[in-house]
Amino acid sequence: MDRAEIVDENFRRRVAAEDLPAGAGPAGLDAETARALFEAQLLSRALDRTSRAMQKAGQGFYTIGSSGHEGMAAVAQALRSDDIAFLHYRDGAFQTARGLQAGKPRAEIARDMLLSFACAAADPISGGRHKVLGSKALMIPPQTSTIASHLPKAVGAAYGIGLSRRRPPAWPLVADTGIAMCSFGDASVNHSTAQGALNTAGWAAIQSVPLPLLFVCEDNGIGISTPTPKGWIAASLAARPGLKYFSANGLDLCETAAVAAEAADWVRRTRKPAVLHLTMVRLYGHAGADLPTSYLPQAQVEAEEAQDPLLHSVRLLRDMGALSPGEALARYDQINTEVAALSREVAQEPSLQDAAEVATTLIPPRRDTPPRATPSAEARARRFGGDLKTLDAPQPMSRLINWALTDLMLAHPETLVMGEDVGRKGGVYGVTQKLQARFGPDRVIDTLLDEQSILGLAIGLGQTGFTPIPEIQFLAYLHNAEDQLRGEAATLPFFSRGQFTNPMVLRIAGLGYQKGFGGHFHNDNSLAVLRDIPGLIIACPSAGDDAARMLRECVRLAREEQRVVVFLEPIALYPMRDLHAPGDGGWMRPYPDPAERIPLGEIGVTGTGRDLAIVTYGNGHYLSQQARPELEAAGISPRIIDLRWLAPLPEEALLAATQGCAHVLIVDECRRTGGQAEALMTLFAERSDARIARETATDSFIATGRAYGATLPSRESILTAAKTLLERSV
Repeated sequence: MDRAEIVDENFRRRVAAEDLPAGAGPAGLDAETARALFEAQLLSRALDRTSRAMQKAGQGFYTIGSSGHEGMAAVAQALRSDDIAFLHYRDGAFQTARGLQAGKPRAEIARDMLLSFACAAADPISGGRHKVLGSKALMIPPQTSTIASHLPKAVGAAYGIGLSRRRPPAWPLVADTGIAMCSFGDASVNHSTAQGALNTAGWAAIQSVPLPLLFVCEDNGIGISTPTPKGWIAASLAARPGLKYFSANGLDLCETAAVAAEAADWVRRTRKPAVLHLTMVRLYGHAGADLPTSYLPQAQVEAEEAQDPLLHSVRLLRDMGALSPGEALARYDQINTEVAALSREVAQEPSLQDAAEVATTLIPPRRDTPPRATPSAEARARRFGGDLKTLDAPQPMSRLINWALTDLMLAHPETLVMGEDVGRKGGVYGVTQKLQARFGPDRVIDTLLDEQSILGLAIGLGQTGFTPIPEIQFLAYLHNAEDQLRGEAATLPFFSRGQFTNPMVLRIAGLGYQKGFGGHFHNDNSLAVLRDIPGLIIACPSAGDDAARMLRECVRLAREEQRVVVFLEPIALYPMRDLHAPGDGGWMRPYPDPAERIPLGEIGVTGTGRDLAIVTYGNGHYLSQQARPELEAAGISPRIIDLRWLAPLPEEALLAATQGCAHVLIVDECRRTGGQAEALMTLFAERSDARIARETATDSFIATGRAYGATLPSRESILTAAKTLLERSV
């Protein structure tokens, strides 16, 4: 028999016989509150049972239940209904309890969650895109089942709440008296993402950084089929520096309510992080058709079923005189009947029909934006200091990006810069020099050395109304944290129908051509992990004036259109001054007026030649400009096209810019496999009559020393590729 049916039969039989598990007596809950929490527990259990029935009937999908974790109803009771909650996927009872706490009718709560189970287009949170817990009205952002990946952004959201008292965000989501709650399972504690987030919270707390965050570990003793060692979670969490530890029996509604209230009050009062460790049981197995007796002794499974938290709640309600066992069983039956009837209605709701419908929420909605402040001349003079006198003189890219950041932070007080060494040191390459002195340490934040935590900080700050500009020191450092973009930042508007967003501009120093420094980890030319993230914008300037104008557009996209943008800065071009000969200053530019932007999708075109169009970006643009005089001397009339925007690819602009050119050479400093050239070759093959070729980096890591450029395109290789392409046409 299905374990869910066994648990149901056990509940009915034991309640009828008043054969209830032993436990501590009731304390700390009044009868009315206890009955309301029990109702939330019953509703969560009924939804679990119904979701399994819907899946069996082909009307629902992907069942992963909350049975055994109904004690989370008491955690919801301990919080305010406007405290942001990042939930574990077993927290149905938290959502049902918060719905009742907020005054929503039971039927409405159930229907909303059933719509998600059915992946119906009318699902109020994801619109039929995923079975998720979540509700904008209940301040529960949707969370998919990526293990522990939501912990870093919970730290970021808590930081944003703490900061909002000193630096009010432009678009506040959570009151500055609120706290954040983040729940997860015991198996998730072992994940590096969880360890990093817990470490970051403690690291901030011991420095007295306001961080009102309650972690809740729901310890059922097993991760899918792998048991958690006895005592492991308590040993892992109880002695963490900077984190206050609370623990409770999560099967006991009264004890959980009392300890959760104590923990939440401590976090709200001290503005410091804490962890609440709840011991629970997992009923029915992990998910769907998972059969726990296939990997656990039947006696162990039955012993855990005997500790069903609903049985404990019936005992507590009976002992406090709030509800008799007979009344409890009647309510159980009533709620199961109500939910089953609602599920039959929901099963008739249409689902999403085509790709266009599914993709509608990839792009967040525009939002009302405060008018752009125009800083006074006096304010600019105070912030720029001596740099103000040199704004009109040609400068390298690193200096112009610094000045663009200064103007942006002046104009938009909710804009924050964060990353490793960005403050006092001013960044590895000096791009953020003086910013901390100009704007203070709470707007230019020196983070710990953990890329997952940097991105989580940015996601949480973006979600709570700030405009974060995080920095990843080197492109190669992104890869251990890339899921924070793919699994969290990019999916939030998609799975919430744009109700929750986390805009940001992620600055990454990257690409190759550093002559004497780093090798692979400081010269990385792989963008494939970014290019295929739906909805992500990737910008890559090649000259300083373009960098300033594009960065302004990127910040506008984040502020007004709520987009997640990656601003890729070519390291080798940071200090570049000369183009053709030493001392010619051909690659330096004056600082453009602060009002100037380069709109998303606008490409750069140099020349009007009809023999050859070179399509490139970043260092490739610089090298192609170096090659241009020799091409012209060889009788080849070129035009050089700087992509600027790598995603979404500006296809129509590219086709228009290459119109009338007989040949198109794509110069891509990324690897031949997975680089931009693949998409560009496809575009021109499908939609252009021009003869096409590509000059790319080889499929190799980058070496250090004299061989730094051996695997990359060069001025010479571009010349050879161009001449070869034209010779093939003769």
